[in-house]
Amino acid sequence: MIMNKTNIIPLPPHFVSQVNIETCPQNHEVIYLGMGCFWGAERLFWQLSGVYSTAVGYSGGTTIDPKYKEVCTGTTGHAEVVKIVYNPKVISLEALLHSFWQQHDPTQGMRQGNDIGTQYRSVIYTNSNKQQLIAQKTQQQYQEALSKQGITRLITTDIVSAPPFYFAEEYHQQYLAKKPDGYCGLGGTGVCFI
Repeated sequence: MIMNKTNIIPLPPHFVSQVNIETCPQNHEVIYLGMGCFWGAERLFWQLSGVYSTAVGYSGGTTIDPKYKEVCTGTTGHAEVVKIVYNPKVISLEALLHSFWQQHDPTQGMRQGNDIGTQYRSVIYTNSNKQQLIAQKTQQQYQEALSKQGITRLITTDIVSAPPFYFAEEYHQQYLAKKPDGYCGLGGTGVCFI
């Protein structure tokens, strides 16, 4: 099944796994996660067992088929997100979200570290009521974990039904596999998921 295809020219296969990043095999699920710059976030998830493919793109804004330079202006409203296709029989959504919460700071609003702007906000875009409930439950659990460690800032992550997803330009796909020394802005709070 092809999910939210917007590209006229087909994208190449996943640079690491060589699978088609535009499809979702039967019995797999898709979720979109934004946690700042999408390069490091994508690498985090493609390394997890049970993740079939990852792709980076833009979602949650008001423009159709945005490009990177447009998104960086802050006028499109899009967030940088990772499309994650996973096999729920191998890796649970809870496990994916534990990595999500721990590997960035979900309390920073429209930024992650030195990356500032609407495109760097923390988001979870879900594709079912079940995903929505799991996301909300893990958010509550992580807020409690933060509080136990004396962090009083509130989580600002948007958790909503998935808006249209637009694949980012080819050079962004699996960027840190192509350029292992490239920029990675991931940085968590230091609080583990309980």
